[in-house]
Amino acid sequence: MSSFQPADISWIASPQALDQACAQVADASVIALDTEFFRENTFFPVPALIQFSAGTQAFLVDPLATPCTDAFRDLLQNQAIKLLHACSEDLEVFQLWAGVLPSPLIDTQLAQGFLGDNPGMGYQKLVEAWVGTSLPKEETRSNWLERPLTAAQCEYAALDVIYLLEVWAKQRDELQRLDRLDWLESDCRQLIAQAGRSDDNDTQWYTRQRQLWRLTAPQLAAYQLMTTWREGETRRRDLPRNWLISDKRLMAIAEAMPTNRYELARVEGMTPPLVKKEGDALLGFVKQATHLPVEALPTPWPDPMQPAFKRRFKALKKVINGHATELGVAPEVLMRRRDVEALVMQSLVGSPLSLPLGWRGERLNVDLTKALEEQAE
Repeated sequence: MSSFQPADISWIASPQALDQACAQVADASVIALDTEFFRENTFFPVPALIQFSAGTQAFLVDPLATPCTDAFRDLLQNQAIKLLHACSEDLEVFQLWAGVLPSPLIDTQLAQGFLGDNPGMGYQKLVEAWVGTSLPKEETRSNWLERPLTAAQCEYAALDVIYLLEVWAKQRDELQRLDRLDWLESDCRQLIAQAGRSDDNDTQWYTRQRQLWRLTAPQLAAYQLMTTWREGETRRRDLPRNWLISDKRLMAIAEAMPTNRYELARVEGMTPPLVKKEGDALLGFVKQATHLPVEALPTPWPDPMQPAFKRRFKALKKVINGHATELGVAPEVLMRRRDVEALVMQSLVGSPLSLPLGWRGERLNVDLTKALEEQAE
């Protein structure tokens, strides 16, 4: 295994220098992107470094000194493929700093999911697997807001984009050979679409809770209302979620359904300052949930320990695992566990099935529907 080659690095600390760098790569067909950021005491990431490359030269943009320019926004949205690895938080950085998202997008971690059984492969392992180069790891937890950055930090940041181009060239060839490039492009378009739907995502945050089956319909409504509020408030106040109130505490409130501040204060984890500052809002959501008409209440989630749930879940997993084995990919590339659980719940309560769309639906839906029908007999 070879060691890395030093990168050709250009430090960008002015709008003029950024525009000149954009002009240098404007005609490229593929542009690698990455970001470094700080996110310990805020909801939004604090941009600390923006990296891009279209060849052997890496441009490191200092967002502390340089506002985004129109030329860079145009670059993010021109016809060139934008390469990122595990891009979810990077997309937040670009939305915050540039006001636009990179498109068209290819996520090389997603690409790897279609090529093997490790869909969460990190960048360093990805480079080792495809290029045979071992990258330095010492700067992974650097303070990227410090100035000036060290030479080692700049080298590390530059290599995050330099090798991405070579990795993608090899991944693309293999995806084309397997006729899966369309699958990846479809998933990457969905990433961009989801990144721009914060309000919709807020209303669905509650589904991440693994214990929803413990809640009655009014309790479930209260939990959904509180988590939706919490997501909006943490964004508005720019606070980490748990600095406002954790999922665990909101779940405890939903189970207790307190009617006054005294009862709220008795809920596990509730502190006097939290009750004083957020008590009225939380009690208001509980009251709203208790007064919802029956037809407006959410359907309670079935107990995953019940035999009927277990049988249907096992039948669906058998279908998914079979297709995953045939394709040589991890089962979660085809369907996430929570989506499988949602299908089981829908089948148990007789609601419409949220079956996979696109290429996943073409491959899975006949077998998934058949498996559920057989378990219902």
